[in-house]
Amino acid sequence: MFAAIGGGIPGDVPMLYGTVPMRKEPTMATVKSPLNEADLRTTGDTLQGALVDLIDLSLVAKQAHWNLTGRNFRPVHLQLDEVVDLAREYTDTVAERAVALGVNPDGRVRTIADTTKLRQPDGGYQSDDKVVASITDTLAQVIARFRERIKATEEADPVTQDLFIALTAELEKQHWMFEVQTQ
Repeated sequence: MFAAIGGGIPGDVPMLYGTVPMRKEPTMATVKSPLNEADLRTTGDTLQGALVDLIDLSLVAKQAHWNLTGRNFRPVHLQLDEVVDLAREYTDTVAERAVALGVNPDGRVRTIADTTKLRQPDGGYQSDDKVVASITDTLAQVIARFRERIKATEEADPVTQDLFIALTAELEKQHWMFEVQTQ
């Protein structure tokens, strides 16, 4: 247990070095976007869609990682970690790009569950060949949507487009590494 330092106000949350006031209404910082309203809407929508895809991709890959069985367990297990790491790294990059443009990213569980377009994996243990085929398909879905986002942001925001191009190259590399295992 610790004692809050300072007087505090009823309803404040005690912290190790003071108190944090509880607010009934969230406070907002405003970021002025360099984009016009139409371009900002287009770019914001593509960034939010990308965020949802990346968060769910990391969850789908982790689910497969935990439930993998078969002779190729170890290499596929490690390869799934690469997908998770890639998705998580770019999740943060995409969210921060949105914030830099004045768009609030929404990575809440409910938002991901309600808006994901990824096919969800079956529950339970999965053989390595089934996981490889499933992740290959999942990556293809994500790549197709990122290619659409690349087109959508070409005029609206070339900086975000560059981010999507770099990410798509990494996703395509992962797709290739999984796909060759299905042949």
